[in-house]
Amino acid sequence: QVQLVESGGGSVQAGGALRLSCAASGYVFSNYYMGWFRQRTGKDHEGVAAISDTGLSTWYADSVKGRFTISRDNAKSTLYLQMNNLKPEDTAMYYCAARLRPKSWSFLASREYDNWGQGTQVTVAS
Repeated sequence: QVQLVESGGGSVQAGGALRLSCAASGYVFSNYYMGWFRQRTGKDHEGVAAISDTGLSTWYADSVKGRFTISRDNAKSTLYLQMNNLKPEDTAMYYCAARLRPKSWSFLASREYDNWGQGTQVTVAS
């Protein structure tokens, strides 16, 4: 079955960087769009970034543009999120998600994604 396993979270100071990874299995990773989402305490899932199946197209939330970079290695079935210049407001649980059954063109909408990982915590201290 589809499995998504995130790693790379941790605690950093403001201005620091982290690289999240998401290892995918159980489906043909290279055929599907992927996304990163985050959930801050008491808030809904927020779309952070999304990437097309080939990796040639990417989309970002305004709050992370210029600081975060989504990428993928289809040969390794792995999704990445490079996060630079982290801010305390980036503190959240981060999830990767697979868009296996497209419903719309809203690539940063959580309803667009069908399978989710268990999440990895990112904490940014001021």
